[in-house]
Amino acid sequence: MSESLVSLVPELGRSNVKIKDQELVEKAIRTMMRDAHHKLQVVADFDWTLTKHSEHRKVCSTTHGVLEESRYMPDYFKEEACRLKDIYLPIEFDHSKTIEEKVPKMIEWWTKGHDLLVSCGLSKDTLEHIVAESQARLRDGCKAFFNQLHDLDIPILIFSAGIGDIIHLAISQQAEFFPSNMKIVSNFLRFDEKGIIIGFEDEIIHTFNKNENAIHSSDYFYNIKHRENLLLMGDSIGDLRMAEGADHVECMLKIGFLNFKVNENLSLYMESFDIVIIDDESLDVINGIMKCIMGAPI
Repeated sequence: MSESLVSLVPELGRSNVKIKDQELVEKAIRTMMRDAHHKLQVVADFDWTLTKHSEHRKVCSTTHGVLEESRYMPDYFKEEACRLKDIYLPIEFDHSKTIEEKVPKMIEWWTKGHDLLVSCGLSKDTLEHIVAESQARLRDGCKAFFNQLHDLDIPILIFSAGIGDIIHLAISQQAEFFPSNMKIVSNFLRFDEKGIIIGFEDEIIHTFNKNENAIHSSDYFYNIKHRENLLLMGDSIGDLRMAEGADHVECMLKIGFLNFKVNENLSLYMESFDIVIIDDESLDVINGIMKCIMGAPI
């Protein structure tokens, strides 16, 4: 790692941080330093990006996993969700298939999973208990990250193929507030007048259509077009498409969390992301970059 880059952000000198083009990363950070918080925006995935992949050697829950592992959910739900995962998860990670080939299968998976959840007749109150008891964990330093973005009114868009209501609850419960500068685009539940889940709102968001959702035809990015610097955070290659609607962005820093199958995926991640963070359950590197950009501790 170059001395000048490490002097800017010491956390980038860690052995688990990989950067293919150090000159590009340094240039991006210096641009963001020059513009400070006034021109910055953040776009992030949720599961295993803002949340931990594991804690104490145990894999943490995704938003779907929160349901699959809960004592409140019926056995038939858990069994069928597991069966669907066994069928479709290998397709999601099959490098021999194109995204175009995978998309119909992902739509099948999400549709069947959503129908399965609706069949359980789950209440809003029970959902709160499920999330509170779950093994979904925000990364170490995530609350401080949210606090700084909120204090400086830096917009953060969380784009997730998971379940939006669970994301909202997890952040509210663990960060102890829900930031007003935060927008979630995800699969949100629809409830009846008694608070029972009866369906999902809008179109399905799955792993490979994060560039197609309504956010990209809405006025979200237009309303923050003066924010020309973007930090993008994800843990899968599909996450790189989250900011395709931000046509005004002039400087983007793409940060990828590589949580497992490191040897198999490292070269692909280094080709795709500007910074790759390996096997790390914190936001230390992100907070180090933020400290550098803002010129103040986080």
